[in-house]
Amino acid sequence: MQQQFEVENIKCGGCVNSITTALLKIAGVTAVEIDKDNDTVLVTGAVKRERITDKLNELGYPEKGGNTLMRKAKSYVNCAIGRMTAHHDK
Repeated sequence: MQQQFEVENIKCGGCVNSITTALLKIAGVTAVEIDKDNDTVLVTGAVKRERITDKLNELGYPEKGGNTLMRKAKSYVNCAIGRMTAHHDK
């Protein structure tokens, strides 16, 4: 089953890396595809939608219209972590 989410705060590859890494750790998620130009996250697997949205919110990437200053701040932190992890993995 595939579910698509339109999210806020995706700025770069670091964001993509952080989101992908976190969502793939959720039991039942088998694939994650992110289109940062269109701010969409496509998740494949047998997982309740609320589980994905909860994790996206926790990371600072809420669905469109659900942004807050705190979520925006979290996205910057996760973006930086994602950039460091991506750079370290190379």
